[in-house]
Amino acid sequence: MNTARRIGLGLLVTAALVFVFLMYTRPDFLFQMANQLWACF
Repeated sequence: MNTARRIGLGLLVTAALVFVFLMYTRPDFLFQMANQLWACF
């Protein structure tokens, strides 16, 4: 794997982790998503 691809992959993973962390700081969003997921069943 070349350096540019490795850096791009690292940035993508870091952005995904930051997004998940920010969503966990908003419990109302998580509650809404859980309700929508539960409605599928």
